[in-house]
Amino acid sequence: MPDSDKLPQWDVQSKAVSHCGAGCTLGDIGAEWLVYAASLTLAGKALYADFALDFAFAWILGILFQYFTIVPMRNIGRLKGVWAAVKADTLSIVAFQIGLFLGMWLYQEVIFSPGLPKTSAAYWMLMQLSMVLGFFTAWPVNAWLVRIGWKERM
Repeated sequence: MPDSDKLPQWDVQSKAVSHCGAGCTLGDIGAEWLVYAASLTLAGKALYADFALDFAFAWILGILFQYFTIVPMRNIGRLKGVWAAVKADTLSIVAFQIGLFLGMWLYQEVIFSPGLPKTSAAYWMLMQLSMVLGFFTAWPVNAWLVRIGWKERM
């Protein structure tokens, strides 16, 4: 975007993190309900299944969001577009999910052990707070990705 060069860094960074967070959040919500509906566990815990599926869904959606942003902006082919999307968002997604998972672990294992039910409003309020934590853990990674040109200025 030509006008993005004139924007302050905090504006560019907040948009980059929000773009990452959008894919992560949608993936996390879908995965959370799948774990709940299918009564999935990993190592005997639903929380670990949440972590695994949340990350997988967030990564897939995040890469798709980046792909459909990068390919038209850079006018590149499909394969180069996939690679550019993977480079642009993988580290960002990892950083976002680290913050999210830390928040989830705190409220599911430490504060409310053995955990809140996914059908409760408190669970989803705390998920939102955990996603805010993910926003802040992804901020420095996104700043770096934009600075080195792997992620587009928005």
